[in-house]
Amino acid sequence: MLAVGVSLPAQAPTSWTVPRLADGRPDLQGVWENNSATPLERPRELAGKPLLSDAELERLKQRAAATFGAESDAVFGDALYLALLDENRPRQLGATGTYSSNWLPDRLFEHRTSLIESPADGRLPPFTPEAIKLRASRAAAGPPRRPQSAKDFSLQDRCISYGVPDLFAAYMSLYRIVQAPDSIAIEMEKIHDVRVIPLDGRPQLSSAHRHYMGDARGRWDGDTLVVETANFHPAGNYMGGLFRQSDQNLRLTERFTRTGPDTMRYEFTVNDPTVWTSPWTGVLYWRQAKGEIYEYACHEGNYSLPGMLSGARADEAASR
Repeated sequence: MLAVGVSLPAQAPTSWTVPRLADGRPDLQGVWENNSATPLERPRELAGKPLLSDAELERLKQRAAATFGAESDAVFGDALYLALLDENRPRQLGATGTYSSNWLPDRLFEHRTSLIESPADGRLPPFTPEAIKLRASRAAAGPPRRPQSAKDFSLQDRCISYGVPDLFAAYMSLYRIVQAPDSIAIEMEKIHDVRVIPLDGRPQLSSAHRHYMGDARGRWDGDTLVVETANFHPAGNYMGGLFRQSDQNLRLTERFTRTGPDTMRYEFTVNDPTVWTSPWTGVLYWRQAKGEIYEYACHEGNYSLPGMLSGARADEAASR
């Protein structure tokens, strides 16, 4: 895996104009990818430093190129950036050591030191007392029991959904957007989740109807597509399971804006009063993909579930 640096402009190039469809709306269609190396939260080592200097960014890219070659163990998510700051941090996800960086796309480095732009410190706001109590009760319950059936596994393991927003970069993090005057569809490569978002002003469903990816409604704010999503299912997989709190009170606001010929600014605001004491906002920059979205075939190739269940039964037999 080679480190690829990118300097993302704050404004669109003066020589570029937003492409438009026949109805005059910006053309957001195509396949987009998130390969950002920027962590969600600003690392403690970079507290008070929202932007790297040009020299610091170049050193980070050189360190990444020297540390993570094509045959090194794969490093996913924020672990890549954090490992470059502290070589003593764990570098891989899981303990198999069989997934090499050769199978991952290049990661994009930029001057920003966190995806979170509000609060200004680049960190998540404090948890509410309710969320703290929930986390403590889960910790006190100890490790989960051995799985008895497929229902005891996560929605990812069961090939049901990775949830939204999907912040996990460089692992099948591609999105296809298809646009019409009265609706827009966003397909995610992972599990081929598709969000069909009405743009015709219809009201959201009653809160009695809840979905794993929520109930979304879209509108245009100038050249920006704004999507408001509510009615998330309490057993959903909010943000890919990144946070394990109940999410039925979550309200997600997303803003999609073309900022250049191959760049999309994706801004998302999370408002969940049962989890965080205040809303928070992050920004990702998607790049136009050079390839296509390929078949995920999650259910067809999901050999892990019978394997894990067989292992649980073997452990039980051994303990007896």
